[in-house]
Amino acid sequence: MSRSRNCEGTTRRDCLKLGLTSLIGGGLVDALRLRGQSAMSSPGRPTSCILVWMDGGPSHYETFDPKPDAPAEIRGDYDPIATSVPGMHFSKHMTEMAKIADRLAVVRSIQHNQGNHGAGNHYMMTGAPTRIPVGCGAFVSFHPSLGSVTAYERGTQGGLPPYFSIPRMSRSGGPNFLGARYAPFVVPDDPNRDNFRVRDVSPPRDLDLGRFDNRKDLRAQLDRLERISHEAAGDPVRSLDEYYEQGYDLMSSRDAQRAFEVQAEPDAIRDLYGRNRFGQSCLLARRLVEAGVPFITLYEGGWDHHVEIFDALDKKLPPFDRALAALILDLEQRGLLESTLVIALGEFGRTPKINGRGGRDHWSNAMSVVFAGCGTPGGQVVGATDARGYAAVDRILSPENFASTVYRKLGIDPNTIYYTPQGRPAHLVSDPNPIAELMG
Repeated sequence: MSRSRNCEGTTRRDCLKLGLTSLIGGGLVDALRLRGQSAMSSPGRPTSCILVWMDGGPSHYETFDPKPDAPAEIRGDYDPIATSVPGMHFSKHMTEMAKIADRLAVVRSIQHNQGNHGAGNHYMMTGAPTRIPVGCGAFVSFHPSLGSVTAYERGTQGGLPPYFSIPRMSRSGGPNFLGARYAPFVVPDDPNRDNFRVRDVSPPRDLDLGRFDNRKDLRAQLDRLERISHEAAGDPVRSLDEYYEQGYDLMSSRDAQRAFEVQAEPDAIRDLYGRNRFGQSCLLARRLVEAGVPFITLYEGGWDHHVEIFDALDKKLPPFDRALAALILDLEQRGLLESTLVIALGEFGRTPKINGRGGRDHWSNAMSVVFAGCGTPGGQVVGATDARGYAAVDRILSPENFASTVYRKLGIDPNTIYYTPQGRPAHLVSDPNPIAELMG
């Protein structure tokens, strides 16, 4: 199995070395042990978000902001194509997304000043800049991620964890001061495989539920440790009981198991998404939305194209374009798009001038972010970059505006003030103003 790397050579293995094994490497019981019992606050609107994270920084030129009139060393090898919306153009390989442009809002004017992976990822994943300079390959957390905040505010839905990340957690996708109980449940398994099966959602194949119940009873008999019931005590033994009980409930819940049964989908639907890992992950995300999960991150690595960008995108973009468009259409046909926000973005865009190795480098002055669903008016472009794509020049927006938009769509007030365990106040978003054009 191939492993996506960015320019720092960072892989999932490196993430595990940084002490995140318990968050992204374990099974569902481990995730529950860390996540604990979700805070059942006001459920807000019954909305969900599928955030497609294009890790590495996708080129705006080769996706949603082509510059056909720029010099060859800037415009690159791809010609623009017309979309279903007059006057809106995408780049060459975005054919399926072009067909549904009337459902999309493309924001071309988000920019920031964090031009490395560590800082850029944190800013876009949390809506907050890093507090100190960080290295390009850093895995840092100074603020809760969008998914963790949603998990905290919305709580468990339908017996499933409220925050999923497939097939791994992004480097700043964690909960920070909210606590590890709001980390994502990661599904590292490939849903395109015939034997796809999420670990710890059902008992091992050689262990039927009767034997599983017996083992649960045996554990209860063996464990005679005294519990301290008062919440303020934070008794880890009592908490462990709750974690195991939740894990058992999920293993024994047919509804929870059914959400992962991608193989039950008709062949025509599976083919629509594409028979590849990303395509079937998009299909799994749709099933999780149907099951009531409020936040799913689809981590799609491999967008850090410093070398031979066009050869790489010739292979990468067609299946990505197909799967993303299929997800939006499938949600729409099932009546789910009005309550599901779909977003596609990375940490930044790419440099205007193609470098000497045929690639584009990091560029945070311009990027494109695509929105669909959850009441977002489609068929529009918000903001603009200059004629050569160097920088946002019209309707300039920030990651804070982006995060506030996501929270508003999910029924969460971005103007909320949280308190850390030490009692320190923390604004959820320092600029709580959403992107008005996307609010409907």
